[in-house]
Amino acid sequence: MLICHCNLITEKEIEQTIIDLLDSDPWQLIVPAKVYHAMHKRGRCCGCFPNVVETIIRVTENYHSRSEADEMAIVSHLDRVRELRIQFGSRIHERRQRDHRAA
Repeated sequence: MLICHCNLITEKEIEQTIIDLLDSDPWQLIVPAKVYHAMHKRGRCCGCFPNVVETIIRVTENYHSRSEADEMAIVSHLDRVRELRIQFGSRIHERRQRDHRAA
């Protein structure tokens, strides 16, 4: 599925980049800008960033559930990520309706 229409980036490319980042440091905080930087791209309209965040969360959860890490460390890390998303996330994405997704 095409996630970023501006850069023609697919969901599989984003997932692989996230996995590569997690392989280098499994406990780093991954944000859309870090993913795009690793892909040598940049966000243009940034309408895809909410979808990229959802992909980051999903891939990170799957990555850590398959790893040998302590279950409490995984839950604690993901809870902190979700809290940051709630704290710093926007309720309005580019003035779009709540149920509207960019991609």
